[in-house]
Amino acid sequence: MSTPIRASSILPGLREDIELHTADGLRLVGELARPVDREPVGTLVCLHPLPTHGGMMDSHVFRKAAWRLPALAGLAVLRFNTRGTSSVRGTSEGEFDAAVGERFDVAAAIEYAEFAELPNIWLVGWSFGTDLALKYGCDPAVAGAVLLSPPLRFSTPDDLSNWAEAGKPLTALVPEFDDYLRPDEARRRFAAVPQAEVVGMPGAKHLWVGDAEAVLDEIVRRVAPGTPLPLPRTWDGPMETGDVSAYADRTVAAFADTPVPGPRPT
Repeated sequence: MSTPIRASSILPGLREDIELHTADGLRLVGELARPVDREPVGTLVCLHPLPTHGGMMDSHVFRKAAWRLPALAGLAVLRFNTRGTSSVRGTSEGEFDAAVGERFDVAAAIEYAEFAELPNIWLVGWSFGTDLALKYGCDPAVAGAVLLSPPLRFSTPDDLSNWAEAGKPLTALVPEFDDYLRPDEARRRFAAVPQAEVVGMPGAKHLWVGDAEAVLDEIVRRVAPGTPLPLPRTWDGPMETGDVSAYADRTVAAFADTPVPGPRPT
């Protein structure tokens, strides 16, 4: 009997707690989820929203990706807490560094994926994580990036130029009602990257509440293009149930009316 896939549904996967070690000496906590019965066809390295506003490795879109995509799309999903960020998994060492020291965090995650011989590495950034992807993710080991709700707050024209020159695929999923950057303005800003694809997401907001399934479909469309879409909304096999109550007060990855830390003055 098919069972609906809900927010708390955990589909089969090989999941292990991992640690990342940065070049500046910090230990970051994370998790790697892989398919049970096959080698992954691709890898998502998830860069979470602003930790000062509740962002973490368990922010709901990334949690659902790790709980579903190994089984539904054959993807490996690597999530971790950037420096100073806490979740149920634990707290990463260090302190939030306004997208400066976080360059070492991104490098450590990419290095881990390479060392683990994970294939077809894509970065998936969300909000603050999109700035980290743009600033530090144009790495030879990275195939491309998907950006969720990019505010273009910390990233610079030079960062966009680096992606333009590299020619790597870059997709921005931009909510129709985003708090920071909406589709028309995003298309103007990302015009600096000829290969960039800006996808306006009708009815969506910055936090993607109620729209996680649409986001996962669009990610899979780029990273595992042979996967039938939309992804199944029901599951016929074994399924566990996760405790999402621990995250009830940690879904606030952005507030339009709350001050957000910005780039350091130069």
